Amino acid sequence: MKLKASEINKMTKDEKNKKMEELKMELLKARVNASKTGNSKVKEIKRLIARIITLNK
Repeated sequence: MKLKASEINKMTKDEKNKKMEELKMELLKARVNASKTGNSKVKEIKRLIARIITLNK
């Protein structure tokens, strides 16, 4: 699930936008799962979203 900066830079703008939408949906699912079970990937997903936003600038 980890994306490196070089991988993000190789993506087109449309691919980045699509990946952002996927990550936002995963984030919602992870939050629901965390509330039920207690374990979560929320932090990792938030980092990926932030990395993509940062590299879009």
